[in-house]
Amino acid sequence: MDKFQNKYRIPSTRLQNWNYGQNAAYFVTICTQDRECYFGDVVDGKMHLSDIGIIADILWHEIKNHVQNIELGEFVVMPNHVHGILILNGNDTIRMNNANVETTHALSLQTQQQTQQQTNGQKRFQNQGKNTLSSIIGSYKSAVSKHAHRLGFHFVWQSRFHDHIIRNRQSYQTISEYIISNPLRWNNDKFNCMNKNIEE
Repeated sequence: MDKFQNKYRIPSTRLQNWNYGQNAAYFVTICTQDRECYFGDVVDGKMHLSDIGIIADILWHEIKNHVQNIELGEFVVMPNHVHGILILNGNDTIRMNNANVETTHALSLQTQQQTQQQTNGQKRFQNQGKNTLSSIIGSYKSAVSKHAHRLGFHFVWQSRFHDHIIRNRQSYQTISEYIISNPLRWNNDKFNCMNKNIEE
């Protein structure tokens, strides 16, 4: 692991040679700190949202009203995390939705790597604009925290988030179905803090 300010840090999970502001569909998972179940409970395979869970749900759907050239795919709030698909499509005419996910946004990583003087992993510490995945998720997390705290709720997100670049229609469909069925599988979910033996 690298050191920053004389402390060890976990390397970024972002792909170092991928531009997270370019057109793509991204599968995102954001967890609460220590997997605390702030968002509610799953009962009989259905998610029952707490007040904070309602805030997290409403503000996710508000993303499209604050970010240009974005579409929202499937989304679910779980007891201690959220899963969602964000589709950035502002750099060309390609449109991606639940029925049609094009793959031409997946540019050659090798070509990008050859032409970049500085990796996007290094650039993540600089201002890359409002339409990058990190800035969108950062704004969402901040909004949820702000509203929860304003209403007097204790709430803390995990500092990072997980992402996966969706590269084809089959992957998009598989991930969409995973998100939709997540509450049904909660008892065996790796994010369920009761499942100590399930690896992340």
